[in-house]
Amino acid sequence: MSDGDVGLLSPVSASPSVAALTGDRAVLAAVLAVEAGWASVLEKAGLAPAGSAAVVASAADVDRYDLAGIAVRAQGGANPVIPLLADLRAEVKALDTDGVDAVRAVHTSLTSQDVLDSALMLLAKNAVTSLLADLRGITTALAAMTEQHAETLCVGRSLTQHSLPFTFGLKAAQWFHGLAAAARRLEAAELPLQTGGAAGTLAAGTLLTKDSVETPFDLAGNLAVHLGLAPAPGPWHTNRLAVTSLGDALAGVTDALGKIASDVLFLSRPEVGELAEPRAAGRGVSSAMPQKQNPVLSVLVRSAALQAPNLAAQLHLAAANFNDERPDGAWHSEWPAFRQLLRLALGAAGHLRELTEGLQVFPDAMRRNLELSGPLLLSEGVSAAVAPLLAERDGRNGKQQLQAVVDRTLQAPPAEQSGTYRRLLRETVPASALSDDRLEELLDPASYLGQAAEISRRILAAFPGFAPAPTQTDPNGDSRG
Repeated sequence: MSDGDVGLLSPVSASPSVAALTGDRAVLAAVLAVEAGWASVLEKAGLAPAGSAAVVASAADVDRYDLAGIAVRAQGGANPVIPLLADLRAEVKALDTDGVDAVRAVHTSLTSQDVLDSALMLLAKNAVTSLLADLRGITTALAAMTEQHAETLCVGRSLTQHSLPFTFGLKAAQWFHGLAAAARRLEAAELPLQTGGAAGTLAAGTLLTKDSVETPFDLAGNLAVHLGLAPAPGPWHTNRLAVTSLGDALAGVTDALGKIASDVLFLSRPEVGELAEPRAAGRGVSSAMPQKQNPVLSVLVRSAALQAPNLAAQLHLAAANFNDERPDGAWHSEWPAFRQLLRLALGAAGHLRELTEGLQVFPDAMRRNLELSGPLLLSEGVSAAVAPLLAERDGRNGKQQLQAVVDRTLQAPPAEQSGTYRRLLRETVPASALSDDRLEELLDPASYLGQAAEISRRILAAFPGFAPAPTQTDPNGDSRG
């Protein structure tokens, strides 16, 4: 039985897939990949013995190493690379049965920060690739909702109160907009390689390459290509924009995920009833109340969104305190916040993908809630259309007259407000100025949606990489994508 951290108190990210991408084993594998990649680069440049890269690659098998032991021994040098290197060199020597002196290729001219920074960028690269796949799954589902519910009426809310007629298609489009923009920013985040040597001068690398056609910058560029990381113009030991930018992008993703989850939590309340999470056996249960179906996917996503901002702030706090040319504790404080941000974003995206791909939408409940405010919901549009008519008819301020109608209506019991508003409008605006048909048109929620459909269309069109091409219907009635 493992005594390690399995996420007991972080259920949003307690997932085998998240652990595989961000757990201690994944961190160690990334460190070993950097060391093995460096040995390969050195051998290809003629700076390490022939055959050494293969030996180091064989030794760079995470199963050969005691994770818990390395973690404890890391206290001796304040980072896990130092004890791992001792073990890696021992493994390389044991596997070097042909005597190629492969240990000379291990870590030559690097420093521990080079390896750990590069390893964390590699860890992030793999995690972000998986995260973006889930985000595209979510945006695809939201784009489909946007189109499917383009004309599904619901009520817009501002400051917790009913505001204007809205469409659920536009709500889904706005969810899409926030998430697609955050995903695009994450996609653009640069994950650079780190190589600087002991003090960021490449002094040891310069010595290593003094008789070679390769320069230290060539070696760094080759390693970046080998690992799939971005090359850097120089060492960034104490310039942490790469870390804080990625942290901000991850927090932006969890913000967008959290917004969707918060809306679903409200709209799935029994007294609202406009949405429901997809059901699954054993999900949403209560330990005490058998009848409850808790929206736990949204709860978990929201928990991640509430944690992420402080973690991003921790990265900035650390970055502002990276003193000298190599830092003291600020660097060390960066690692857990960085990894936890990856974990939270991965976990939240996985849950929200399941939620959006199976979200239950109830248009009848949306219409019922829309009608709670009755025609009062259209008072802005009525005022814009009718106030000039009143002013023209009797020279009085038409807007003030219509505000008085609203004020008098709100004095009536809620159940009577709909009829009261219609009656007072009709009394205030004679049929000679406004026909009954025109009045009914003004009081139809579908007539006051502004540019809802066009806004939705423009949002989807702005992010073609995150939404499938809209379905079009040709004159013969055949649909095509």
